[in-house]
Amino acid sequence: MFSGGLSGDKMVIYAIRLLVFLLIIPIHESAHGLMAKWLGDDTAKKEGRISLNPFVHLDLAGLVLMLLMGFGWAKPVPVNISNIKHRRAGYALVSAAGPLSNILAAFVGAAIFNTLYYTKTGQMAVLDSISGAMNTEHNILSAVLMLLLMFVNINVTLALFNLIPLPPLDGFNLVRAFLPVEADRWIYAHQRQISTAFILLLLLAANIPEVSEPLIVLIEKVEGLIWSSVEWIIPLVRK
Repeated sequence: MFSGGLSGDKMVIYAIRLLVFLLIIPIHESAHGLMAKWLGDDTAKKEGRISLNPFVHLDLAGLVLMLLMGFGWAKPVPVNISNIKHRRAGYALVSAAGPLSNILAAFVGAAIFNTLYYTKTGQMAVLDSISGAMNTEHNILSAVLMLLLMFVNINVTLALFNLIPLPPLDGFNLVRAFLPVEADRWIYAHQRQISTAFILLLLLAANIPEVSEPLIVLIEKVEGLIWSSVEWIIPLVRK
């Protein structure tokens, strides 16, 4: 769609990716904190982690990976499981809240994109971007549309990536709720080694199609469902 002009500049792509990441991370991490608070633990609130300020959530390694590969992570939200109702089941809900917030954010982003793109102004903005025409209003709108496309894609990618059941990801804490206590304790005691091995394998697997393609296919299927769910907006804005 955006094959020329603005999209041809990789620096702009990285800048938009960074901006999207800074928008997404506070939503994801605050969702964990809000769910924990709802279930009885206000540790995240006391430590300032229920916040839309992205800089209180950033993890350097996760940020670098995000810029290079399109997915990453932030600092874990502090949770005192002893304060949470229903303990392990409650902790599973806290863990699931982050990825769920990403999916909901993707729906919102897709709806806003369709609302803007399928107007006459939106169509003209894209044509101007492709042709390289100098129209400030259209160029800004084209950049916003690109941001929204990335917003949807990165939200879906982060949601699915975070459901991988290995530390430091949310899927690990989600699975822990259903593991035998002995297995949970062993994994928790060795999570640093598991995390290091996971990151190294992740960097290697990114270049192995047999490993990366199933995740890409899954991301595309989930994105497709999201875009299909907001198609009803298109005839409304075309009138």
